[in-house]
Amino acid sequence: MLVPYHDKSPRISPEAFLAEGSQLIGDVRVGANASIWYNAVLRADRGEIVVGEFSSIQDCCVLHGPVHVGNYVTCGHGAILHGATIEDNCVIGMNSVVLDETVVGHGSVVAAGAVVPQGMKIPARSMVAGVPAKVIKELPEDNEGALREMARAYFNFAKPHMAT
Repeated sequence: MLVPYHDKSPRISPEAFLAEGSQLIGDVRVGANASIWYNAVLRADRGEIVVGEFSSIQDCCVLHGPVHVGNYVTCGHGAILHGATIEDNCVIGMNSVVLDETVVGHGSVVAAGAVVPQGMKIPARSMVAGVPAKVIKELPEDNEGALREMARAYFNFAKPHMAT
């Protein structure tokens, strides 16, 4: 469902997938080949939400603006992004929470169930885990290609859903 808020309405690329039951409210922008899955809520009533190309916001995720999700980002089921920036080629694990003013550097992985505290600046190509989340290792540079392919594969997975 696309819901205007004040003078802002969601803007969705015609090449994106929006699953039934997803809710996009206000100043939301979704790029080409992105996928917004079942029961995800993107509420941009206090700042814009941008989802980049080939990014996947999976089932039951909640994004509350302002949120910027780069290109080739995979947000696992039930993740919460609140006022955060996720750079390109990242994975945000299932049921993780990324809080206000956090920046997740490109090529990083936030482990499932992690809670990234407000204002944390995660360096590029980092693995973070725990409550509160901490950087536990640096990822190799070539890992970013694998993360991009994961995001691309998830869009291919969306194609049969788009046909129905």
